Amino acid sequence: MKLKIAALPGDGIGPEIMKQGVAVVNAIADKFNHEVEFVYALCGADAIDKVGAPFPDDTFTVCKNADAVLFAAVGDPKYDNNPTAKVRPEQGLLAMRKKLGLFANIRPVQTFKCLVHKSPLKDEIVSGADFICIRELTGGMYFGEKYQDDDKAYDTNMYTRPEVERILKVAFEYAMRRRKHLTVVDKANVLASSRLWRQVAKEMEVSYPEVTTDYMFVDNAAMRMLVEPTFFDVMVTENTFGDILTDEGSCISGSMGLLPSASTGESTPVFEPVHGSWPQAAGKNIANPLAQILSAAMMFEYFGLKEEGSLIRKAVDASLDACVRTPEIQVEGGAAYGTREVGQWIVDYLQRL
Repeated sequence: MKLKIAALPGDGIGPEIMKQGVAVVNAIADKFNHEVEFVYALCGADAIDKVGAPFPDDTFTVCKNADAVLFAAVGDPKYDNNPTAKVRPEQGLLAMRKKLGLFANIRPVQTFKCLVHKSPLKDEIVSGADFICIRELTGGMYFGEKYQDDDKAYDTNMYTRPEVERILKVAFEYAMRRRKHLTVVDKANVLASSRLWRQVAKEMEVSYPEVTTDYMFVDNAAMRMLVEPTFFDVMVTENTFGDILTDEGSCISGSMGLLPSASTGESTPVFEPVHGSWPQAAGKNIANPLAQILSAAMMFEYFGLKEEGSLIRKAVDASLDACVRTPEIQVEGGAAYGTREVGQWIVDYLQRL
């Protein structure tokens, strides 16, 4: 298969983990005789500093013309700590989602047996947890009408029926491919927008009789994720709730550095780790590259290349079992491995198979 991939390293640890993701993709391409071309483009604070915009038109063109986008991370403290900044790195991420029509964010949450002890939750609670969070990406408060002055501010949480229908369709279809259990998360007891979500979901569930569909208020869902994560199979929710719940889900695995994600919709799909740019670690060779590498596995699987994706997952599991890990998940007394060393170990493993 021929694939053109837009590579967006972004900020902070982004360039470091991107190098490892690209190396793994190239190793898989060589093994399976795929032809892969990477086209690099600017985004985030790096793009603001160089061209004045977090998602430049040139970057959009590169993404639009690619088969997939491999994205790393954006964010910089000089913008986080400046409340008057008119342009922020994260606006580039929102712009990319909007311009590419990426309305569905798919985040797997799972445990790794050898890392269950790293979760802040008890082993008996998290063991066996394996579910998918599906977050609506291009509607709600993040994109609604906004206003702010010195005395008041508001954000508008608006959804239309077509926006809700299309994300619920994705969720029902994922549930059909998994354990046929869908949980719709909302706040229908308070929010009108949530009542529309629940109304549409109720109408659609009759078309999926094999799926057990239940409804849960977001505060209850946040609690249930921590006390009984094995309850969930597929969870779907609106943009703001999804942003919070998916980050909460990272504590189940024990590290955000292990969780990949995919954003899909009308145009080029984007594959990225769920963690941020961690600017304090930039250049120190300590960032965990596994979420970036697993995002590459999701990318191959998106194109139906399941063996390629499975092989990457096997290599990641092998690296964890061999205690080839970055500091935040290394066992006590374990050898020191950095970003580069972990990535190279996985490439070497793939080449040996």
